[in-house]
Amino acid sequence: MAITIEEARGILDTMMESPALRAHVRSVELVMAALAEKYGEDPESWAVTGLLHDADYERWPEEHPKRITALLEERGETAIAHAIHCHYTQWGYTCESLLDKALLASDELTGLIIAVARLRPNRLQDLTAKSVKKKLKDKAFARGVDREEVRIGLELLGVTPDEHITFIIEALRPHEEELFV
Repeated sequence: MAITIEEARGILDTMMESPALRAHVRSVELVMAALAEKYGEDPESWAVTGLLHDADYERWPEEHPKRITALLEERGETAIAHAIHCHYTQWGYTCESLLDKALLASDELTGLIIAVARLRPNRLQDLTAKSVKKKLKDKAFARGVDREEVRIGLELLGVTPDEHITFIIEALRPHEEELFV
């Protein structure tokens, strides 16, 4: 039986306390669920992937993502585990599935979009791809966002920056209140 979003939240609760990290994984969860619907995939398993992709980062940063992927593999969730292994190309895993590519294309970019929105009085409500792309070019802004990972992810998913940024903003907009606490 596939892991449910409720089970994934329980796992996350045992591994992560940071409100900032929890907001990040929640935002990626929302984007992944929306992407699953766009591509005709299972929204719950894609949401689980987004929610758990950084679950072990806070407690075991030097082992990330090996703890969460081992747990998922033990549960038979090999596709989710593989996607999590692929969300940073420097780890040497090859993005094969649409799930792998979607997580890679969305993780860093979602973080950047949230960072840009934090600077704006209306947060996500009037944020545009143009504003995000401007900040994407500014390497001094949100230095932790790996611009090369963003580029590779977009290329592998086969989407333009404008298209994917707009999609992410629209997926996050209805959840703005919970993401900016």
